[in-house]
Amino acid sequence: MSLYIEALIRADIDDLWAHTQEPAAHQRWDLRFTEIDYLPAREGEPQHFRYATRVLPFLTVAGTGVSAGEKRRPDGTRTSALRFASPHPLSLLAEGSGYWRYVPTGDGVRFLTGYDYRPRWGRPGAAADRLLFRPLMGWATAWSFDRLRLWLERGITPERALAHAAADTGARGLAVAAAGLCGGPVAALGAALVALLVPPLPGTPAARRCLRRPPRRTRAPRVLDRLSAAAPLDPQEKPA
Repeated sequence: MSLYIEALIRADIDDLWAHTQEPAAHQRWDLRFTEIDYLPAREGEPQHFRYATRVLPFLTVAGTGVSAGEKRRPDGTRTSALRFASPHPLSLLAEGSGYWRYVPTGDGVRFLTGYDYRPRWGRPGAAADRLLFRPLMGWATAWSFDRLRLWLERGITPERALAHAAADTGARGLAVAAAGLCGGPVAALGAALVALLVPPLPGTPAARRCLRRPPRRTRAPRVLDRLSAAAPLDPQEKPA
């Protein structure tokens, strides 16, 4: 049930590293986070951080985590691993861990992630996660990876990419509504199927452009084993 997403990004690996490791850039393209703040840390120690996600206009779910990276590896790849937890009682996600890999190729960088988490709320939470939340998390991660790709490859900022996606969704919705008004339910159903199958324009993020299953058996990086579980900090605490 762990999630896997991979995108080929035709960009310099240093630029990709910066856009994924710097909180100010990361929170712009990643749909899963509204805010990411590093907490004070000593040099050489894992980096603790605070994250927040605005679920509704009046509801923000916060959590904490710890991460570590390997920027220089003998094979030319890079890795980043993290563990995270949310004490918020309304957060379905209780705790989890994951990693990013950066694998240079002759055509760019394979940017991939694998992560898993433990849902809360017992059996109802597990059922909600399996049926709704986990597929949504997988889609949001893949959509965000493609949004990052557009930023690095084509210079389309995350804000512009979101506007493109909103316009694309609106146009498809209008087409379905128009088909229903003119041709009835059958025409609306046909238009809806076409709207789902036709790929977005090249400048619009699409989760379908990402690989969602590992091409081979994968193993989490060893750096993940060295991280302690995320400390349960006060979600209202601000970094110094």
